[in-house]
Amino acid sequence: MALSGSVLQYSGHLYLRHRLVLSILSGKTIKIEKIRPDDKNPGLRDFEVSLLRLIEKVTNGTAIEISLTGTAILVKPGIISGGPVTHECPTSRSIGYFLEPLIMLAPFAKKPLALTLRGITTDDKDLSVDLLRTVTLPHLEPFGISDGLELKIKKRGSPPLGGGEVLFFCPVVKQVKTLNFVEPGKFKRIRGIAHAVRVSPQFSNRMIEAARSVLNRYIPDIYLYSDVYKGDESGKSPGYALSLVAETTTSALHCAEAVSRPGVAPEDIALEATRSLLNEIQRGGCVDQKHQTLVLLMMILGSEDVGRCRMAEPTERTIQFLRDAKDAFGTSFKITPAEGSSESSPELLYSCYGTGYINTNRTLA
Repeated sequence: MALSGSVLQYSGHLYLRHRLVLSILSGKTIKIEKIRPDDKNPGLRDFEVSLLRLIEKVTNGTAIEISLTGTAILVKPGIISGGPVTHECPTSRSIGYFLEPLIMLAPFAKKPLALTLRGITTDDKDLSVDLLRTVTLPHLEPFGISDGLELKIKKRGSPPLGGGEVLFFCPVVKQVKTLNFVEPGKFKRIRGIAHAVRVSPQFSNRMIEAARSVLNRYIPDIYLYSDVYKGDESGKSPGYALSLVAETTTSALHCAEAVSRPGVAPEDIALEATRSLLNEIQRGGCVDQKHQTLVLLMMILGSEDVGRCRMAEPTERTIQFLRDAKDAFGTSFKITPAEGSSESSPELLYSCYGTGYINTNRTLA
């Protein structure tokens, strides 16, 4: 990583999404080299090129240069324009891969974003559209982004052929609020969505039964919803999945999910999701590991005041994000052990001074 002028230089294909987001929000040109140089199939993959194309649609004046071999890119960011956008996602990654960076960018657009994405709705690599709807979007509420924020799942699409469709609406804000979220609270309820498409509808009931058999030991307030899609709305491939969300008294959300695999019974998928939810709960904090980067980014962009949040230990992705955010915005976090955290689940208090980022793209009303 080297800074020359206001160009951010990186190497490697990892963390492409959050680096593009930081580049566009900070307005700094980004240059990424050595993208899979020694691979049998070097350079950018189809989903990465598709993401660049999507960013081109959502922004105005962004110049993207890709080298001949595809192993280096240069992105000169423009303004985030928003408005109605439709995009076909390749079936190599799910819609969650494309929607996650856009959720970070959309509040700072010129016009409210109305995005239609088509492709795979749930896979085992990225967040599914269920979790994005029930967990990721509520994480934006403490920052003052809530009116008109919604995600509609029109059609489901399981791998490998996809065929799903989602609509994402996001309002624009002038500035995000400072976050002060240090009370994790006690867990009060667990909600879940089991869906099964192009397989027997009994599969979702079997997943719900198996999940209940474990979760009922801990908490009585459990509601698992069976989401059934029929005919054209169920996409092109068979598949099923279970996503679980645990909510605390202070509205902290922890989530987990498991997706069907060939030859694995629905009961085993449900147990996998349930165990990973219990693991996530054990780690503690106010934000789960899948959403650390989103919350930390919004804290950096917050008004000029000290924002604080209590979370579990950072994942590798979060650590790299903090380094890259320091390059883009010059903001570093103070991370201290939180009060009352145990050795079995060490919780940390992340605090930073917001940059007071103001959305200059917004049409003045």
